Amino acid sequence: MNVMKVTIKCRQFQCHQLFNSWALLSSLPQMVGVVGLEIHAQIQSTSKLFSGSHVRFLAPPNSLVSHFDASLPGTLPVLNRRCVEAAVLTGLALNCTINRKSLFDRKHYFYADMPAGYQITQQRVPIAVNGMLVYSYFEGRRRDQVVTKSVKIKQIQLEQDSGKSLHDDDQSQTLIDLNRAGVGLMELVMEPEMCCGEEAAAAVRELQLILQALGTCQANMAEGQLRVDANVSVHRPGEPLGVRTEVKNINSVRHLAKAIDYEIQRQMEVLQSAGKVLNETRAFDSKSGNTIPMRDKEGLQDYRFMPEPNLPPLFVYESEASVPAGVDPAQVVVIDRLSGQLPELPSVKRTRLVETYDILQEHSFTLVVRKSTFNLCMFVLWHTFPVLGSNFPISPCALAELINLVESGHISSSTAKQVFQEMWKAPEKTVGQIVKEQDLWMINDKEELQKICKRIVNSHPEEVQIIRGGNKKVLNKLMGEVQRETKGRTDPVQIRAILEKMVS
Repeated sequence: MNVMKVTIKCRQFQCHQLFNSWALLSSLPQMVGVVGLEIHAQIQSTSKLFSGSHVRFLAPPNSLVSHFDASLPGTLPVLNRRCVEAAVLTGLALNCTINRKSLFDRKHYFYADMPAGYQITQQRVPIAVNGMLVYSYFEGRRRDQVVTKSVKIKQIQLEQDSGKSLHDDDQSQTLIDLNRAGVGLMELVMEPEMCCGEEAAAAVRELQLILQALGTCQANMAEGQLRVDANVSVHRPGEPLGVRTEVKNINSVRHLAKAIDYEIQRQMEVLQSAGKVLNETRAFDSKSGNTIPMRDKEGLQDYRFMPEPNLPPLFVYESEASVPAGVDPAQVVVIDRLSGQLPELPSVKRTRLVETYDILQEHSFTLVVRKSTFNLCMFVLWHTFPVLGSNFPISPCALAELINLVESGHISSSTAKQVFQEMWKAPEKTVGQIVKEQDLWMINDKEELQKICKRIVNSHPEEVQIIRGGNKKVLNKLMGEVQRETKGRTDPVQIRAILEKMVS
Protein backbone atom coordinates (compact mmCIF):
# COMPACT_ATOMS: atom_id res chain seq x y z
CA MET A 1 0.00 0.00 0.00
CA ASN A 2 2.83 2.34 0.86
CA VAL A 3 4.56 1.45 -2.43
CA MET A 4 1.38 2.38 -4.33
CA LYS A 5 1.15 5.73 -2.57
CA VAL A 6 4.78 6.51 -3.38
CA THR A 7 4.25 5.55 -7.03
CA ILE A 8 1.13 7.70 -7.32
CA LYS A 9 2.92 10.65 -5.72
CA CYS A 10 5.89 10.24 -8.06
CA ARG A 11 3.62 10.22 -11.09
CA GLN A 12 1.77 13.26 -9.78
CA PHE A 13 5.11 15.03 -9.32
CA GLN A 14 6.24 14.10 -12.84
CA CYS A 15 2.95 15.31 -14.33
CA HIS A 16 3.27 18.52 -12.34
CA GLN A 17 6.80 18.99 -13.68
CA LEU A 18 5.68 18.34 -17.26
CA PHE A 19 2.79 20.77 -16.84
CA ASN A 20 5.12 23.43 -15.46
CA SER A 21 7.58 22.85 -18.34
CA TRP A 22 4.78 23.08 -20.89
CA ALA A 23 3.43 26.23 -19.25
CA LEU A 24 6.93 27.76 -19.27
CA LEU A 25 7.48 26.91 -22.95
CA SER A 26 4.05 28.19 -23.95
CA SER A 27 4.72 31.49 -22.19
CA LEU A 28 8.02 32.03 -24.04
CA PRO A 29 8.07 34.03 -27.30
CA GLN A 30 7.83 31.93 -30.46
CA MET A 31 11.19 31.13 -32.06
CA VAL A 32 11.94 33.03 -35.27
CA GLY A 33 14.37 32.49 -38.11
CA VAL A 34 17.32 34.73 -38.89
CA VAL A 35 18.80 34.69 -42.40
CA GLY A 36 21.89 36.30 -43.90
CA LEU A 37 23.13 35.79 -47.44
CA GLU A 38 26.50 35.61 -49.15
CA ILE A 39 26.13 35.99 -52.91
CA HIS A 40 28.79 35.36 -55.53
CA ALA A 41 28.00 37.23 -58.73
CA GLN A 42 30.07 36.47 -61.83
CA ILE A 43 31.15 39.74 -63.40
CA GLN A 44 30.02 40.21 -67.00
CA SER A 45 33.39 40.65 -68.68
CA THR A 46 35.03 39.22 -71.77
CA SER A 47 38.17 38.25 -69.82
CA LYS A 48 39.08 37.05 -66.35
CA LEU A 49 39.93 39.09 -63.25
CA PHE A 50 43.73 38.76 -63.44
CA SER A 51 44.42 37.29 -66.88
CA GLY A 52 43.47 37.80 -70.51
CA SER A 53 41.71 34.43 -70.84
CA HIS A 54 38.23 34.66 -72.31
CA VAL A 55 35.10 33.93 -70.31
CA ARG A 56 32.52 31.77 -72.09
CA PHE A 57 29.91 29.37 -70.77
CA LEU A 58 30.01 25.79 -72.11
CA ALA A 59 33.39 26.19 -73.80
CA PRO A 60 35.32 22.90 -74.23
CA PRO A 61 37.04 21.92 -70.93
CA ASN A 62 40.39 23.63 -70.30
CA SER A 63 40.19 25.62 -73.53
CA LEU A 64 40.19 29.02 -71.79
CA VAL A 65 43.18 28.70 -69.45
CA SER A 66 46.18 31.04 -69.36
CA HIS A 67 49.50 30.28 -67.67
CA PHE A 68 48.41 32.42 -64.71
CA ASP A 69 45.07 30.57 -64.41
CA ALA A 70 47.00 27.30 -64.20
CA SER A 71 49.33 28.88 -61.61
CA LEU A 72 52.53 28.20 -63.52
CA PRO A 73 55.68 29.53 -61.77
CA GLY A 74 56.66 33.08 -62.63
CA THR A 75 53.22 34.24 -63.77
CA LEU A 76 51.80 37.45 -62.30
CA PRO A 77 48.27 38.87 -61.97
CA VAL A 78 47.20 41.88 -64.06
CA LEU A 79 43.99 43.49 -62.76
CA ASN A 80 41.07 43.76 -65.20
CA ARG A 81 39.76 47.35 -65.03
CA ARG A 82 36.35 46.30 -66.36
CA CYS A 83 35.85 44.13 -63.25
CA VAL A 84 36.75 47.03 -60.97
CA GLU A 85 34.29 49.32 -62.76
CA ALA A 86 31.57 46.65 -62.47
CA ALA A 87 32.10 46.38 -58.72
CA VAL A 88 32.04 50.17 -58.27
CA LEU A 89 28.91 50.51 -60.44
CA THR A 90 27.17 47.78 -58.41
CA GLY A 91 28.21 49.45 -55.16
CA LEU A 92 26.80 52.80 -56.31
CA ALA A 93 23.48 51.19 -57.31
CA LEU A 94 23.25 49.58 -53.85
CA ASN A 95 24.01 52.81 -51.98
CA CYS A 96 27.42 51.60 -50.79
CA THR A 97 30.38 53.68 -49.69
CA ILE A 98 33.13 53.15 -52.26
CA ASN A 99 36.53 52.82 -50.63
CA ARG A 100 38.98 55.06 -52.42
CA LYS A 101 41.70 52.59 -51.48
CA SER A 102 41.12 48.84 -51.23
CA LEU A 103 43.50 45.92 -50.79
CA PHE A 104 43.91 42.40 -52.11
CA ASP A 105 44.66 39.38 -49.91
CA ARG A 106 45.47 35.72 -50.30
CA LYS A 107 43.04 33.28 -48.71
CA HIS A 108 44.74 29.89 -48.41
CA TYR A 109 42.88 26.62 -48.72
CA PHE A 110 43.26 23.53 -50.83
CA TYR A 111 40.80 22.62 -53.55
CA ALA A 112 41.78 20.32 -56.40
CA ASP A 113 40.36 22.89 -58.82
CA MET A 114 42.40 25.76 -57.33
CA PRO A 115 45.95 25.08 -58.52
CA ALA A 116 47.58 27.99 -56.64
CA GLY A 117 46.36 26.72 -53.27
CA TYR A 118 44.95 30.17 -52.46
CA GLN A 119 42.31 32.59 -53.68
CA ILE A 120 42.97 36.27 -54.34
CA THR A 121 40.21 38.19 -52.55
CA GLN A 122 39.61 41.34 -50.49
CA GLN A 123 39.43 40.42 -46.81
CA ARG A 124 40.76 43.48 -44.96
CA VAL A 125 39.59 46.43 -47.05
CA PRO A 126 36.98 45.57 -49.75
CA ILE A 127 36.05 47.85 -52.59
CA ALA A 128 32.59 48.80 -51.23
CA VAL A 129 30.94 48.76 -47.79
CA ASN A 130 27.77 49.73 -45.88
CA GLY A 131 25.15 49.46 -48.61
CA MET A 132 21.41 48.84 -48.67
CA LEU A 133 19.16 46.67 -50.84
CA VAL A 134 15.46 47.57 -50.88
CA TYR A 135 13.19 44.76 -52.07
CA SER A 136 9.48 44.00 -52.23
CA TYR A 137 7.33 40.88 -52.23
CA PHE A 138 3.66 39.93 -52.13
CA GLU A 139 1.94 38.96 -48.91
CA GLY A 140 -1.60 38.07 -47.89
CA ARG A 141 -3.93 35.24 -48.81
CA ARG A 142 -4.61 36.64 -52.27
CA ARG A 143 -0.98 37.69 -52.76
CA ASP A 144 -2.08 41.24 -53.52
CA GLN A 145 -0.35 43.11 -50.70
CA VAL A 146 3.06 44.47 -51.57
CA VAL A 147 5.48 44.52 -48.63
CA THR A 148 8.68 46.56 -48.97
CA LYS A 149 11.71 45.87 -46.77
CA SER A 150 15.45 46.47 -46.82
CA VAL A 151 18.59 44.60 -45.86
CA LYS A 152 22.01 46.06 -45.10
CA ILE A 153 24.91 45.06 -47.32
CA LYS A 154 28.03 44.69 -45.23
CA GLN A 155 30.47 44.71 -48.14
CA ILE A 156 31.15 43.98 -51.79
CA GLN A 157 34.54 42.46 -52.52
CA LEU A 158 36.35 41.45 -55.67
CA GLU A 159 37.73 37.93 -55.87
CA GLN A 160 38.63 35.21 -58.34
CA ASP A 161 36.58 32.07 -58.91
CA SER A 162 37.90 28.53 -58.62
CA GLY A 163 37.81 25.92 -61.38
CA LYS A 164 35.28 23.14 -61.58
CA SER A 165 35.51 19.51 -60.48
CA LEU A 166 33.76 17.05 -62.79
CA HIS A 167 32.93 13.78 -61.03
CA ASP A 168 32.86 10.66 -63.21
CA ASP A 169 31.14 8.03 -61.08
CA ASP A 170 31.43 5.34 -63.78
CA GLN A 171 35.23 5.62 -63.86
CA SER A 172 35.50 6.50 -60.13
CA GLN A 173 37.54 9.58 -60.90
CA THR A 174 37.33 13.36 -60.73
CA LEU A 175 38.40 15.54 -63.65
CA ILE A 176 39.36 19.20 -63.40
CA ASP A 177 38.18 21.97 -65.75
CA LEU A 178 40.03 25.26 -65.20
CA ASN A 179 37.94 27.35 -67.63
CA ARG A 180 36.24 29.04 -64.67
CA ALA A 181 39.43 29.45 -62.64
CA GLY A 182 40.19 33.14 -62.26
CA VAL A 183 36.84 34.43 -63.50
CA GLY A 184 35.99 37.69 -61.74
CA LEU A 185 33.44 37.58 -58.93
CA MET A 186 31.73 40.13 -56.75
CA GLU A 187 30.93 38.70 -53.32
CA LEU A 188 28.03 40.56 -51.72
CA VAL A 189 27.63 39.95 -47.99
CA MET A 190 24.18 40.74 -46.56
CA GLU A 191 23.62 41.19 -42.83
CA PRO A 192 21.43 38.60 -41.01
CA GLU A 193 18.27 40.70 -41.10
CA MET A 194 15.78 38.52 -43.00
CA CYS A 195 13.42 36.08 -41.34
CA CYS A 196 12.31 33.50 -43.93
CA GLY A 197 12.81 32.01 -47.36
CA GLU A 198 10.24 34.31 -48.97
CA GLU A 199 12.15 37.41 -47.88
CA ALA A 200 15.51 36.04 -48.99
CA ALA A 201 14.11 34.99 -52.36
CA ALA A 202 12.63 38.47 -52.89
CA ALA A 203 15.97 40.09 -52.05
CA VAL A 204 17.84 37.88 -54.52
CA ARG A 205 15.25 38.50 -57.26
CA GLU A 206 15.64 42.25 -56.83
CA LEU A 207 19.42 41.93 -56.85
CA GLN A 208 19.23 39.91 -60.08
CA LEU A 209 17.20 42.66 -61.75
CA ILE A 210 19.61 45.36 -60.56
CA LEU A 211 22.70 43.50 -61.79
CA GLN A 212 21.06 42.82 -65.16
CA ALA A 213 20.02 46.47 -65.51
CA LEU A 214 23.58 47.57 -64.70
CA GLY A 215 25.10 45.02 -67.08
CA THR A 216 27.59 43.98 -64.37
CA CYS A 217 26.32 40.38 -64.12
CA GLN A 218 23.91 38.35 -66.24
CA ALA A 219 22.76 36.73 -62.95
CA ASN A 220 21.63 33.49 -64.59
CA MET A 221 21.61 31.07 -61.65
CA ALA A 222 21.18 28.03 -63.91
CA GLU A 223 24.57 28.80 -65.50
CA GLY A 224 26.26 29.48 -62.14
CA GLN A 225 26.49 33.24 -62.72
CA LEU A 226 24.83 33.87 -59.36
CA ARG A 227 25.44 31.47 -56.47
CA VAL A 228 23.92 31.93 -53.03
CA ASP A 229 25.03 30.72 -49.60
CA ALA A 230 22.42 31.14 -46.86
CA ASN A 231 23.38 31.49 -43.19
CA VAL A 232 20.40 30.34 -41.10
CA SER A 233 19.74 30.31 -37.35
CA VAL A 234 16.75 30.48 -34.99
CA HIS A 235 16.25 32.18 -31.64
CA ARG A 236 13.62 33.73 -29.44
CA PRO A 237 13.27 37.51 -29.80
CA GLY A 238 15.33 39.31 -27.16
CA GLU A 239 17.78 36.43 -26.83
CA PRO A 240 21.21 36.11 -28.53
CA LEU A 241 21.26 34.71 -32.05
CA GLY A 242 21.36 30.94 -32.22
CA VAL A 243 24.00 28.66 -33.72
CA ARG A 244 23.94 29.09 -37.48
CA THR A 245 24.27 26.63 -40.30
CA GLU A 246 25.40 27.54 -43.80
CA VAL A 247 23.50 26.13 -46.78
CA LYS A 248 25.94 26.27 -49.71
CA ASN A 249 25.69 26.87 -53.44
CA ILE A 250 21.93 27.22 -53.92
CA ASN A 251 21.31 27.51 -57.66
CA SER A 252 17.76 28.88 -57.98
CA VAL A 253 15.55 31.38 -56.20
CA ARG A 254 12.84 28.77 -55.69
CA HIS A 255 15.31 26.36 -54.11
CA LEU A 256 16.65 29.17 -51.93
CA ALA A 257 13.23 29.82 -50.38
CA LYS A 258 12.61 26.10 -49.82
CA ALA A 259 16.06 25.46 -48.33
CA ILE A 260 15.81 28.33 -45.85
CA ASP A 261 12.28 27.49 -44.71
CA TYR A 262 13.19 23.83 -44.29
CA GLU A 263 16.32 24.70 -42.32
CA ILE A 264 14.43 27.09 -40.01
CA GLN A 265 11.82 24.42 -39.28
CA ARG A 266 14.49 21.75 -38.78
CA GLN A 267 16.41 23.85 -36.26
CA MET A 268 13.24 24.70 -34.35
CA GLU A 269 12.34 21.02 -34.07
CA VAL A 270 15.87 20.16 -32.90
CA LEU A 271 15.74 22.76 -30.12
CA GLN A 272 12.18 21.90 -29.09
CA SER A 273 13.27 18.29 -28.60
CA ALA A 274 16.15 19.44 -26.36
CA GLY A 275 18.71 18.81 -29.09
CA LYS A 276 21.63 20.94 -30.20
CA VAL A 277 22.00 22.74 -33.52
CA LEU A 278 25.45 22.11 -34.96
CA ASN A 279 27.56 24.76 -36.60
CA GLU A 280 27.91 23.01 -39.95
CA THR A 281 27.79 23.39 -43.71
CA ARG A 282 24.78 21.82 -45.39
CA ALA A 283 23.58 21.28 -48.96
CA PHE A 284 20.04 21.48 -50.32
CA ASP A 285 18.64 18.33 -51.95
CA SER A 286 16.05 19.60 -54.43
CA LYS A 287 14.52 16.13 -54.88
CA SER A 288 13.67 15.59 -51.21
CA GLY A 289 13.34 19.27 -50.31
CA ASN A 290 15.70 18.73 -47.36
CA THR A 291 19.06 20.11 -46.35
CA ILE A 292 21.75 17.49 -45.72
CA PRO A 293 25.04 17.76 -43.78
CA MET A 294 28.25 18.30 -45.74
CA ARG A 295 30.87 19.06 -43.09
CA ASP A 296 31.02 20.51 -39.59
CA LYS A 297 32.54 23.92 -38.85
CA GLU A 298 33.37 23.39 -35.18
CA GLY A 299 37.09 23.62 -35.80
CA LEU A 300 37.84 27.14 -37.04
CA GLN A 301 39.62 26.88 -40.37
CA ASP A 302 42.80 28.91 -40.59
CA TYR A 303 42.83 30.53 -44.02
CA ARG A 304 46.17 32.22 -43.22
CA PHE A 305 45.13 35.52 -44.77
CA MET A 306 48.06 37.58 -45.96
CA PRO A 307 48.45 40.64 -48.20
CA GLU A 308 48.71 39.74 -51.90
CA PRO A 309 52.36 40.62 -52.64
CA ASN A 310 51.94 40.89 -56.41
CA LEU A 311 49.13 43.47 -56.43
CA PRO A 312 49.47 47.07 -55.20
CA PRO A 313 46.59 48.85 -53.40
CA LEU A 314 43.62 49.53 -55.66
CA PHE A 315 42.76 53.23 -55.96
CA VAL A 316 39.57 54.71 -57.37
CA TYR A 317 39.06 58.44 -57.75
CA GLU A 318 36.10 60.68 -56.97
CA SER A 319 36.42 62.81 -60.11
CA GLU A 320 38.81 63.41 -62.97
CA ALA A 321 40.04 66.49 -61.11
CA SER A 322 41.21 64.27 -58.23
CA VAL A 323 43.34 62.03 -60.48
CA PRO A 324 47.04 62.67 -59.70
CA ALA A 325 49.07 64.67 -62.19
CA GLY A 326 50.73 62.55 -64.83
CA VAL A 327 48.08 59.82 -64.63
CA ASP A 328 45.78 59.41 -67.63
CA PRO A 329 42.16 59.70 -66.35
CA ALA A 330 41.08 57.26 -69.07
CA GLN A 331 43.28 54.55 -67.50
CA VAL A 332 41.84 54.75 -63.98
CA VAL A 333 38.43 54.21 -62.39
CA VAL A 334 36.55 57.46 -61.73
CA ILE A 335 33.41 57.36 -59.57
CA ASP A 336 31.74 60.45 -61.08
CA ARG A 337 32.08 58.98 -64.55
CA LEU A 338 30.44 55.72 -63.47
CA SER A 339 27.68 57.53 -61.57
CA GLY A 340 26.67 59.11 -64.85
CA GLN A 341 26.28 55.64 -66.38
CA LEU A 342 23.76 54.40 -63.80
CA PRO A 343 20.60 53.29 -65.65
CA GLU A 344 17.03 53.47 -64.42
CA LEU A 345 16.88 50.86 -61.66
CA PRO A 346 14.02 48.32 -61.45
CA SER A 347 12.30 49.94 -58.45
CA VAL A 348 12.32 53.34 -60.17
CA LYS A 349 11.03 51.77 -63.40
CA ARG A 350 8.13 50.10 -61.54
CA THR A 351 7.15 53.41 -59.94
CA ARG A 352 7.28 55.16 -63.31
CA LEU A 353 5.04 52.54 -64.93
CA VAL A 354 2.46 52.84 -62.15
CA GLU A 355 2.43 56.65 -62.29
CA THR A 356 2.57 57.00 -66.08
CA TYR A 357 0.13 54.29 -67.16
CA ASP A 358 -2.03 54.02 -64.03
CA ILE A 359 -1.50 50.26 -63.76
CA LEU A 360 -1.68 48.20 -60.57
CA GLN A 361 1.49 47.94 -58.52
CA GLU A 362 1.56 44.14 -58.76
CA HIS A 363 1.38 44.40 -62.57
CA SER A 364 4.48 46.59 -62.61
CA PHE A 365 6.44 43.72 -61.05
CA THR A 366 5.38 41.41 -63.88
CA LEU A 367 6.44 43.92 -66.52
CA VAL A 368 9.88 44.56 -65.07
CA VAL A 369 10.80 40.95 -64.22
CA ARG A 370 11.77 40.04 -67.78
CA LYS A 371 13.22 42.35 -70.39
CA SER A 372 11.38 40.68 -73.27
CA THR A 373 8.03 41.09 -71.53
CA PHE A 374 8.82 44.67 -70.63
CA ASN A 375 9.82 45.57 -74.19
CA LEU A 376 6.72 43.96 -75.61
CA CYS A 377 4.37 45.62 -73.15
CA MET A 378 6.03 49.00 -73.64
CA PHE A 379 5.54 48.52 -77.39
CA VAL A 380 1.85 47.83 -76.79
CA LEU A 381 1.46 50.81 -74.45
CA TRP A 382 3.37 53.13 -76.80
CA HIS A 383 1.22 52.24 -79.80
CA THR A 384 -2.13 52.01 -78.05
CA PHE A 385 -2.02 54.55 -75.25
CA PRO A 386 -2.89 57.52 -77.52
CA VAL A 387 -6.03 55.77 -78.76
CA LEU A 388 -7.21 54.01 -75.59
CA GLY A 389 -10.16 56.36 -75.52
CA SER A 390 -11.40 55.10 -78.87
CA ASN A 391 -12.55 51.63 -79.85
CA PHE A 392 -9.68 49.38 -78.90
CA PRO A 393 -9.99 46.29 -81.14
CA ILE A 394 -7.84 43.82 -79.16
CA SER A 395 -9.37 42.11 -76.15
CA PRO A 396 -7.42 41.79 -72.86
CA CYS A 397 -7.55 37.97 -73.22
CA ALA A 398 -5.97 38.11 -76.67
CA LEU A 399 -3.25 40.45 -75.43
CA ALA A 400 -2.59 38.15 -72.46
CA GLU A 401 -2.34 35.17 -74.83
CA LEU A 402 0.25 37.04 -76.91
CA ILE A 403 2.36 37.88 -73.85
CA ASN A 404 2.13 34.28 -72.59
CA LEU A 405 3.49 32.99 -75.91
CA VAL A 406 6.51 35.26 -75.51
CA GLU A 407 7.04 34.28 -71.87
CA SER A 408 6.82 30.57 -72.68
CA GLY A 409 9.35 30.89 -75.51
CA HIS A 410 6.95 29.88 -78.28
CA ILE A 411 7.51 33.14 -80.17
CA SER A 412 10.14 35.85 -79.94
CA SER A 413 9.51 39.41 -78.76
CA SER A 414 10.21 40.76 -82.24
CA THR A 415 7.71 38.30 -83.70
CA ALA A 416 5.17 39.40 -81.06
CA LYS A 417 5.29 42.95 -82.41
CA GLN A 418 4.48 41.61 -85.87
CA VAL A 419 1.62 39.51 -84.48
CA PHE A 420 0.27 42.51 -82.57
CA GLN A 421 0.06 44.55 -85.75
CA GLU A 422 -1.86 41.72 -87.45
CA MET A 423 -4.20 41.48 -84.43
CA TRP A 424 -4.96 45.18 -84.82
CA LYS A 425 -5.80 44.71 -88.52
CA ALA A 426 -7.81 41.51 -88.01
CA PRO A 427 -9.14 41.39 -84.42
CA GLU A 428 -11.44 38.50 -85.32
CA LYS A 429 -8.42 36.20 -85.62
CA THR A 430 -6.87 34.52 -82.58
CA VAL A 431 -3.20 34.83 -81.79
CA GLY A 432 -2.71 31.14 -82.55
CA GLN A 433 -4.28 31.52 -85.98
CA ILE A 434 -2.01 34.41 -86.94
CA VAL A 435 1.13 32.63 -85.74
CA LYS A 436 0.15 29.42 -87.56
CA GLU A 437 -0.86 31.12 -90.82
CA GLN A 438 2.39 33.06 -91.04
CA ASP A 439 4.55 30.23 -89.63
CA LEU A 440 5.99 32.33 -86.80
CA TRP A 441 6.56 29.64 -84.16
CA MET A 442 10.06 29.53 -82.64
CA ILE A 443 12.30 26.78 -83.98
CA ASN A 444 13.38 24.75 -80.96
CA ASP A 445 14.22 21.43 -82.60
CA LYS A 446 17.97 20.93 -82.05
CA GLU A 447 18.50 18.81 -85.16
CA GLU A 448 16.80 21.40 -87.37
CA LEU A 449 18.85 24.20 -85.80
CA GLN A 450 22.03 22.20 -86.39
CA LYS A 451 21.15 21.76 -90.08
CA ILE A 452 20.40 25.47 -90.52
CA CYS A 453 23.64 26.52 -88.84
CA LYS A 454 25.59 23.95 -90.86
CA ARG A 455 24.24 25.42 -94.12
CA ILE A 456 25.23 28.93 -93.06
CA VAL A 457 28.73 27.83 -92.01
CA ASN A 458 29.30 25.91 -95.26
CA SER A 459 28.17 28.86 -97.38
CA HIS A 460 30.48 31.36 -95.63
CA PRO A 461 33.99 29.77 -95.66
CA GLU A 462 35.81 33.12 -95.62
CA GLU A 463 34.01 34.32 -92.51
CA VAL A 464 34.72 30.98 -90.80
CA GLN A 465 38.45 31.35 -91.48
CA ILE A 466 38.42 34.89 -90.05
CA ILE A 467 36.68 33.66 -86.90
CA ARG A 468 39.18 30.82 -86.52
CA GLY A 469 41.93 33.39 -86.89
CA GLY A 470 40.69 35.09 -83.70
CA ASN A 471 38.19 37.70 -84.89
CA LYS A 472 35.11 36.53 -82.97
CA LYS A 473 33.05 39.59 -83.97
CA VAL A 474 32.48 38.07 -87.42
CA LEU A 475 30.39 35.41 -85.68
CA ASN A 476 27.66 38.06 -85.41
CA LYS A 477 27.38 38.06 -89.21
CA LEU A 478 26.72 34.32 -89.25
CA MET A 479 24.14 34.75 -86.49
CA GLY A 480 22.46 37.43 -88.59
CA GLU A 481 22.33 35.06 -91.56
CA VAL A 482 20.64 32.40 -89.41
CA GLN A 483 18.11 34.95 -88.12
CA ARG A 484 17.45 36.12 -91.67
CA GLU A 485 16.86 32.59 -92.95
CA THR A 486 14.58 31.70 -90.04
CA LYS A 487 12.81 35.10 -90.00
CA GLY A 488 13.90 35.71 -86.41
CA ARG A 489 12.42 32.46 -85.13
CA THR A 490 15.50 31.24 -83.24
CA ASP A 491 17.03 31.94 -79.85
CA PRO A 492 20.24 34.00 -80.40
CA VAL A 493 21.97 32.48 -77.36
CA GLN A 494 21.30 28.96 -78.61
CA ILE A 495 22.41 29.83 -82.15
CA ARG A 496 25.64 31.43 -80.91
CA ALA A 497 26.50 28.30 -78.92
CA ILE A 498 25.91 26.04 -81.94
CA LEU A 499 27.90 28.26 -84.31
CA GLU A 500 30.81 28.64 -81.87
CA LYS A 501 31.05 24.87 -81.59
CA MET A 502 30.93 24.41 -85.36
CA VAL A 503 33.63 26.95 -86.19
CA SER A 504 35.99 26.16 -83.28
